[in-house]
Amino acid sequence: MDPNALSAKANGLRCHILRMLAQAGSGHPGGSLSCIDILTALYAEVMNHDPANPEMEGRDWFFLAKGHAAPALYAVLADAGYFPVEELDTLRKLGSRLQGHPDSSQLPGVEVSTGSLGQGLSIACGVAAGLKLDGKPGCVFALLGDGECEEGQVWEAAMFAAHRGLDNLVAIVDNNGLQIDGNIQDVCNPEDIGTKFAAFGWDIMEMDGHNMAQIVETLNAAKEAQGGKPHVIIAHTVKGKGVSFMENQAGWHGKAPNAEQLQAALDELAES
Repeated sequence: MDPNALSAKANGLRCHILRMLAQAGSGHPGGSLSCIDILTALYAEVMNHDPANPEMEGRDWFFLAKGHAAPALYAVLADAGYFPVEELDTLRKLGSRLQGHPDSSQLPGVEVSTGSLGQGLSIACGVAAGLKLDGKPGCVFALLGDGECEEGQVWEAAMFAAHRGLDNLVAIVDNNGLQIDGNIQDVCNPEDIGTKFAAFGWDIMEMDGHNMAQIVETLNAAKEAQGGKPHVIIAHTVKGKGVSFMENQAGWHGKAPNAEQLQAALDELAES
């Protein structure tokens, strides 16, 4: 798909994210908006997957380690055809399959329930190792938050992945610089994240997480790369991307827009 068309699709999914959060009255807009360009590229262009057969043999795998960004995952899954787009309106509602964090027991396309930060990369490592042991194809992608990289389990997983030579594993760090309590450098500085992964034996790539052509090129390069090393992409992103009053504001980590804010955000996205 043309990068401009992918970007337009991502902006449409931003609107879905904002609408479902406003209707729910709770949720996480900042980190959902920062990663939606990446998820759009993965599901619409890069990954081998089949909404009609979510457990297809030979598929690529995706794990949302930063599970609080579930609205972004739900938006791309609905757009891809895993469930009706209309179901997005049920986010966080009683009885809904769209919980505040992804629930694999309820929703097709969700490989595992996530939300406990630090665990997603370990799960991805296990799947990548299993595919290697079974001699099966498939690339395993995991999207982490930069604040999440303060968790020690991330680095245990990083050590394991390098030791096992999991070159079928691609970690993507949504490096937007903010977490719930503020700037990551002030809370518990994990930077330079790329240098840390390199020290653990990973292949390092970087990209502008909002430049669609660059996103697709980098994700495809990581997917095709081998060399006996796991791969990490440091994606430089903006928290709240696409909505000016949310951009680079830690206060929008976990706060839903009201009706007036929603309309202002939708109007801004319509002009972009």
